[in-house]
Amino acid sequence: MEANMPKRKEPGKSLRIKVISMGNAEVGKSCIIKRYCEKRFVSKYLATIGIDYGVTKVQVRDREIKVNIFDMAGHPFFYEVRNEFYKDTQGVILVYDVGQKDSFDALDAWLAEMKQDLGPHGNMENIVFAVCANKIDCTKHRCVDESEGRLWAESKGFLYFETSAQTGEGINEMFQTFYVSIVDLCENGGKRPITNSNASFTKEQADTIRRIRNSKDSWDMLGVKPGASR
Repeated sequence: MEANMPKRKEPGKSLRIKVISMGNAEVGKSCIIKRYCEKRFVSKYLATIGIDYGVTKVQVRDREIKVNIFDMAGHPFFYEVRNEFYKDTQGVILVYDVGQKDSFDALDAWLAEMKQDLGPHGNMENIVFAVCANKIDCTKHRCVDESEGRLWAESKGFLYFETSAQTGEGINEMFQTFYVSIVDLCENGGKRPITNSNASFTKEQADTIRRIRNSKDSWDMLGVKPGASR
């Protein structure tokens, strides 16, 4: 059995799960968690130092879920702290700022870091990922549109949500769907639930679409050198 795979539980029994947050610094990871758990928004930015830990209880169908939340600092300086917390995780909140393209581009690097630290026996297919396109209230500064973020998430089988920690938009929906998916995973022997995707793209198709969308010119769009005739 995989290290991060929870034991199958009987319906009605309480369940303990581990959730972590991932993403660049200043994308709003802590604010999302505080908005959900404490029903408030912290306007002043306070960097997470290493790891911030909290516990909350939620009800999913007929089960009480005790959630251990590890809010991980996004700064590279804290890598040596983060790498101790990836194992035995059932859920990941993966956050980027829709107004910071580099935070979106960094999502693949975050997944690579987690995969590396889980080691050869870790299986990321046994983890529920919720991608949060955060700060959607800042519409004037948005540079990653919904279709691009949703395409990336759905091509990997991840949940996708548009969120604003400041206004609360999308936060409750995200957590409710996230927790239900984790419970479904636990009751399904550690197999990740299939997400509803409107796009239904394969990974190769999604990569091609992203390359076309980010192309500098027609040559780049075709994946050939300028002036090529065949």
